Amino acid sequence: MGQHLRILPVGDQALLVELADLTAVMALQAFLASNTPAGTVDVVPAARTVLVTASSPRALAGIERAIRGADLSASRQAHGTLVTLETVYDGAELATVAQLAGMGVQGLVEWHSGQEWTAAFAGFAPGFMYLTPEVAGVSVPRRASPRTAVPAGSVALGGEFSAVYPGPSPGGWALIGRTNQSLWDLSRPVPALIQPGDRVRFAPVREMVTVTASAASPTIAVHAPGDHGLRVLAPGMQTTVQDLGRAGFAGLGVTGSGALDRAALRRANRMVGNAGSAVTQGASGAAGLETVVGGMSLQAVGSHVVAVTGGAVTLSVSRVSGQLRGVPTDVPFLLCDGESLMVHAAPGVPGFRSYLAVRGGLDVPAVLGSRATDLLSGTGPAQIAAGDFLPVAPAPPGSVVGFPEPGPPVPDAVTVLHFVPGPRADWFTTTSQAAFTEQRWSVGAQSNRIGLRLEGTPLQRELPGEASAADSELPSEGMGDGAIQVPPSGLPVLFLADHPVTGGYPVIGVVVRADLDKAAQLAPGQAVTFRALP
Repeated sequence: MGQHLRILPVGDQALLVELADLTAVMALQAFLASNTPAGTVDVVPAARTVLVTASSPRALAGIERAIRGADLSASRQAHGTLVTLETVYDGAELATVAQLAGMGVQGLVEWHSGQEWTAAFAGFAPGFMYLTPEVAGVSVPRRASPRTAVPAGSVALGGEFSAVYPGPSPGGWALIGRTNQSLWDLSRPVPALIQPGDRVRFAPVREMVTVTASAASPTIAVHAPGDHGLRVLAPGMQTTVQDLGRAGFAGLGVTGSGALDRAALRRANRMVGNAGSAVTQGASGAAGLETVVGGMSLQAVGSHVVAVTGGAVTLSVSRVSGQLRGVPTDVPFLLCDGESLMVHAAPGVPGFRSYLAVRGGLDVPAVLGSRATDLLSGTGPAQIAAGDFLPVAPAPPGSVVGFPEPGPPVPDAVTVLHFVPGPRADWFTTTSQAAFTEQRWSVGAQSNRIGLRLEGTPLQRELPGEASAADSELPSEGMGDGAIQVPPSGLPVLFLADHPVTGGYPVIGVVVRADLDKAAQLAPGQAVTFRALP
């Protein structure tokens, strides 16, 4: 192909393509968009890399062959849609950036608005696109202390890129203006106004504009007479609606999310009769509830077949008369109209997360094809609260309630997670690479659906190969489920389903997909070790 191209493994179902520059990245992105290999799930371009996730290891091998055989010289970025953004240039750092660039304020505005920008790749939030200029002007340093809140619609410069903040968020870029156009709106068929490969032109205007807030995520329904569903009496800990997630949108800044222990949710859905394409509510499967440890209480409105899987809980049902009866986990049971199900913490019982499935599935609004709650981006239903009413869809005729399905064997005292080294293992000393697999790590108390924070002896980084001090920071690149990212503290973070789409810290290894269900059940304080696969 006559250019630098290196393919690095990212676990067992993804690969990272390292390229010479952003132009090559955009060429590969254009190639994959027009010649999508079978089994491609997500494509996440970044400044120098493209992360490609596959549906299976076999599909991944085919994707790698396609990339190695691609003629990127003939796949330069196609001209996408032209998006014009009316912009008031009155940002807080406009004068500072103009002085840094040696252009003056008017010169900076003319440079920024007098050319087309190309959407290269998505950033830290849904709809945030890194825009690259036709004519480079100035490299703008990020703020030493990021703002805690940047208003929606803020036009900004950071490094050699420009961008528009799609919603209120923290941010460290220099603000030079604002626009009233919504960059991310879930009410649109395609929520992102700007897609990778699109062209953007900023049109200066003088009048003040009001920023239009993007559409909010759907709220949980309010119970009305005649409804059929579950009323939340007590939400428990970190209880969210989850299905199997929304794959395919990582290139727009939206992670897959979904149940952390996918096998447990699938098992619960099979038991209540939600198995099979006729009743799974789409490719993401029927939606249920994910809860931590216990404390959740639900009242049936109408009668329902329910099953609870996972760990660390016991169940009891309060009849309408007030009498209590115990029900087992991993078994489908009938929750009659007016009865209440209580999920109790069970100290000493292994597991951390439990999953409740109901026959028909929770009928909350879908966002981008999934009913999953993504806590990082705020996509999907809000976290469950007392008083919420969760509608349940009717089970289609012909669906059959399944048999009891015991969970996996009781785990050992120390959980072993298998991983594929890299893609950035060479950023760590040989001693640290060995220490990573030889020591026992403890799951930290700050762990959540975004990732497991591990406590132990910190790992030491080193610059790879011939890298210089100027290369001491890794440019942001795509992150996948199971990535073990190591920040400057040296203490790893194992990314779970709500992880950010991109990250700037090196990944020493990626846990294989088959072991992520085990990782989901690790509670704070539990011990874990990592075993490398060849």
